[in-house]
Amino acid sequence: MSNPLPIIGITMGDAAGVGPEIVVKSLTHAILYEQCRPLVIGDARRLEEARAITGTDIKIRRIADLSELRAEPGTIDCIDLDLIPAGLPFGKLSSIAGNAAFQYIATAVKLAQAREIDAICTAPLNKEALHAAGHKFPGHTEILAYLTGVDEVSMMLVAPQLRVIHVTTHIGIIDAIRKIEPGLVRRTIERGNATLVKAGIARPRIGVCGINPHAGENGLFGYGEEEEKIVPAIAALQAEELDVTGPLPADTLFFRAGRGDFDLVVAMYHDQGHGPVKVLGLEAGVNVTVGLDVIRTSVDHGTAFDIAGKGIADERSLLEALRQGAELAGQHG
Repeated sequence: MSNPLPIIGITMGDAAGVGPEIVVKSLTHAILYEQCRPLVIGDARRLEEARAITGTDIKIRRIADLSELRAEPGTIDCIDLDLIPAGLPFGKLSSIAGNAAFQYIATAVKLAQAREIDAICTAPLNKEALHAAGHKFPGHTEILAYLTGVDEVSMMLVAPQLRVIHVTTHIGIIDAIRKIEPGLVRRTIERGNATLVKAGIARPRIGVCGINPHAGENGLFGYGEEEEKIVPAIAALQAEELDVTGPLPADTLFFRAGRGDFDLVVAMYHDQGHGPVKVLGLEAGVNVTVGLDVIRTSVDHGTAFDIAGKGIADERSLLEALRQGAELAGQHG
């Protein structure tokens, strides 16, 4: 009888950061193997170094292809790309690690598009290392869009009691305001709504942030950005009977969403959405890329070079990302 659990491809992230440690720590949790079949795409030697650093006794098992996958508690199955030299320093920027992180993602995308794995879950990469290796992308989201040939995707952060989707992400605030327009706002809301419907929420309640303080307060703040850039999108979606409210002041909208008034908050720019989620704790948040033809979840924290190699990195965000990836893959299937 075939195993019904989804196969989750876990990319190891930047090898100089905490990725290898949180991967090893996560896969020591036996309950994970009741949710999915984990497969690490990375470097087996680096995982062995992380195993020593974290003091775990889990086995690292190199496999060449998916036919060899066992997904047994106590063992990490790893497609070993063998890109990281022994003894590469932890906590230091490395173009070698940056290139390797990109190659792990590229391999995972190929496996996902070939339907050999059911979802991708990413450990953190470092943007400077990525750029030093010649891969000029702002982050995972943009890499995945490029590799899958998708023109536009959205970042959704999921934490206990709060889901946030972003209209813009990794651009400066002035550029973000310039980029926001009714079509982009509408498409972002539609992607978020569709994702929650797939997750079992029949009619998601969606609250939309304004751009200015107090959502402009009828022209008191700003230059009419809400009326020009956001209101037309909301009106069009309301005409299609989506449950969309806004634009609303961000400072109170997140409070209202946290107490259960909304299923999804639409943030206009990076820090507007990330700040409230990060306040809940780095271990609580999960990043979901919405709009790809593959399922992708991720930790909602960075490479943490300051603690990398010390064995103290917290694996809870990765565990939650894996759980949600398995849940989405099950619904997708």
